[in-house]
Amino acid sequence: MSAPAMGTTKTAHSDVAPKKKRGPGALATAYLVIYNVVMTAGWLVIAVGLVRAYLARGSYHGLYYTIEKPLKFFQTGALLEILHCAVGIVPSSVVLTGFQVLSRVFLTWAVTHSVREVQNEDSVLLFVSAWTITEIIRYSFYTFSLLNHLPYLIKWARYTFFLVLYPMGVTGELLTVYAALPYVQKTGLYSVTLPNKYNFSFDYHTFLILTMVSYIPCKSLSYPPQYTTDVQYYCSWVVPRIKYILRPFDILSNCSPILHFKSLLY
Repeated sequence: MSAPAMGTTKTAHSDVAPKKKRGPGALATAYLVIYNVVMTAGWLVIAVGLVRAYLARGSYHGLYYTIEKPLKFFQTGALLEILHCAVGIVPSSVVLTGFQVLSRVFLTWAVTHSVREVQNEDSVLLFVSAWTITEIIRYSFYTFSLLNHLPYLIKWARYTFFLVLYPMGVTGELLTVYAALPYVQKTGLYSVTLPNKYNFSFDYHTFLILTMVSYIPCKSLSYPPQYTTDVQYYCSWVVPRIKYILRPFDILSNCSPILHFKSLLY
């Protein structure tokens, strides 16, 4: 039996079309559009509530109470995103999505809700504001992407605002946990002491400290796929424009600060 000719083999390989990644079906897409529209609307309600309360009071103190219920509802509703990943209608990691969502749900219920003394802290308003703007942009981005009609402004906001909102949110979250520590230690909230019939002990105060210590490393590990893409897109958009702006200043290229800055770009 003779071996197949070289040309035939190459033709057979070339005829095989590359496999395309299959997106969600029509029913799943319709569900995801509805889900993202509802979540966008929910976070818009929170944003409007914050603005109206601020205008009525003339102060940002105590604004948390005006949006407490919708914040808990819609932040808890984000748990469905883990399910979306688990069943495969969203091509994201279940582990990373789970960490992102659960860390926020934990802060919402196990810290801010449970330790009422911290609800007036400025740090709470800091992370709530960061979450609100982030989620309005994120869910809008997902909605229009599913509809294959993504406005440039939303795309730009999605890949630009995170540079400020992400550190702003993390800072607010850490400061809120830190503010809760004295009250947790004083009341023994969620702690289990020995002796007990299960021969088990748990110190919630220590747990929160360990959470703070591991917070930034864990956050960094959970976000690389998304934020690496975001940074790449942002740099591809902003760096050429900075280069264009610097062209008239080539005469100053011997100035060491400008030379150093240009070396970073090129």
